[in-house]
Amino acid sequence: MLKSIKVRASQGSQFIPDPRRAEPAGFRGKPVIADKACEHGCAACVDACPTAAIALDPVRIDLGRCVLCGDCAPVCPAGKLSFDNDFKLAATDRDALIVTAARPSLDPVRVSAALRQRFGRSLKLRSVSAGGCNACELEVNALGNVNFDIGRYGIDIVASPRHADGLVLTGPLSRNMAQALQLCWDGMPEPKFVIAVGACAISGSPFEGADTLDRGFLERFRPALYVPGCPAHPLTFISGILDLLGIES
Repeated sequence: MLKSIKVRASQGSQFIPDPRRAEPAGFRGKPVIADKACEHGCAACVDACPTAAIALDPVRIDLGRCVLCGDCAPVCPAGKLSFDNDFKLAATDRDALIVTAARPSLDPVRVSAALRQRFGRSLKLRSVSAGGCNACELEVNALGNVNFDIGRYGIDIVASPRHADGLVLTGPLSRNMAQALQLCWDGMPEPKFVIAVGACAISGSPFEGADTLDRGFLERFRPALYVPGCPAHPLTFISGILDLLGIES
């Protein structure tokens, strides 16, 4: 008993009072592209990127494809690339996930008046892994733990599509999950919306273009919120969904 008390005391408080004001130590978050010239003819960062998330002229990073591996930064001879610990990476538009030197910050998540009116006080989410590796799925599960406690905002993950207002989609959307994903969506009552979580869900990265994928669902139903990362951090998810619903901390 005394040993358990000592362990608990050494851990301190794990509860995060305001997830949008957290400062996660050691977290590799938003890419930072310095306003300096690349070395002539250099494409080291492009060659190092495993998901084709980087393009040149000008240098830009697509967070919808980026897995935040950080492999690009150390190979850049000009020291143009780095990462900070900013976890507020969510966006309401796919194009808003592009980071450049001239556009270092992502566009703020736009508040949806319709979603705020309907779900601002109570939101039920159904999580579907469409071929995911279980990393993003574990982070979605962590939303309800003592650290993040998303339930304090009236937001819960539910087991049945019949009880859900929003679909939390993870994984690259494998062909084998296409029918199950559609059945889940069809089982959800109107109004409803999609949240794409992780690079796999947003773009298919790093499996983009594979013949085992069927991404037709996202062509039919555009996400209301994109939550990048590999895996997507719970703080990124929480800050994004709270901003979308216009919920104050």
